[in-house]
Amino acid sequence: MSRSQTTQKAAIRHFLDLKECSSADLRTILDLGARVKAMQEGRRHPLHPEQPLAGRTLGLIMAQPSTRTRVSFEVGMTQLGGAVTVLSPSDMQLGRGETIADTARVLSRFLDIIVLRTGHDANLRELATWSSVPVINGLTPVSHPIQILADVLTFEEHRGPITGRTLAWVGDGNNVATSLIEAAALLGFSLRLATPEGFEPSHHAVKWAREHGATIITTQDPLEAVKGADAVITDTWVSMGDTDADRRHRLFRPYQVNDALMEHASKDALFMHCLPAHIGEEVSKDVFEGPHSVVFDEAENRLHSQKGLLLWCLGKD
Repeated sequence: MSRSQTTQKAAIRHFLDLKECSSADLRTILDLGARVKAMQEGRRHPLHPEQPLAGRTLGLIMAQPSTRTRVSFEVGMTQLGGAVTVLSPSDMQLGRGETIADTARVLSRFLDIIVLRTGHDANLRELATWSSVPVINGLTPVSHPIQILADVLTFEEHRGPITGRTLAWVGDGNNVATSLIEAAALLGFSLRLATPEGFEPSHHAVKWAREHGATIITTQDPLEAVKGADAVITDTWVSMGDTDADRRHRLFRPYQVNDALMEHASKDALFMHCLPAHIGEEVSKDVFEGPHSVVFDEAENRLHSQKGLLLWCLGKD
């Protein structure tokens, strides 16, 4: 690889995990998302009159089913003036044995940015290693950083700066929890996580966040986690790829977010969920449809926060 190629590669703005971002870059992405949302709503300016991503093409590789990720990136890129092509592995030679390295190098000649949603974190890493255009993590079993962008944007719209606040996570210590832990270190909020034994959040993520100044409390007691919290967050008990549904339902039953649990949070606490939700399992209908819930604001903000991310990745900040 030539020196110029090395320099070019070093300058690529991938978005793989939050811990690989600086606090300043994460704040820039969030602020861009808030600004383009205000523009879209017509409160200050017309919608992106200059179409900052005109002539750019986004490739969406969806190796797993998706509603919010696919639609929000398609709509967001289009609103910014760009084009989108959607691929699944079965549509590509990747599904017939072509290597990820070769796929990355070919797609980099056609596309300006790539989003990958995959069941294997190693695939994301390899794609980014060989790609000469930015790669965004659209979800892996390890992390889900784009969801946290929407969560933080939603919280700050309703309650102001997230720095110094306390959030609670109740349920499975999964990929979303991992990214939330990393965000706590970068944005300066405290996080308490209540999970059953055997479903604790990533030890490595907790260790990293604490080493970077975050207050992270892990417990098996949901009441301890939510006491006085400014937001209570949960996710499904059974995710894609999980094969132990009956066991999970039995173990997670005490972790349902319901009115009784929300009473221990702050009086104006928000309830958040990345969706899709299973009403009557991880959350009661009264909470999901109640005054604490901002889940559909959160879903909408996938669009706006990801537009901020696309602009940042492509150097339009």
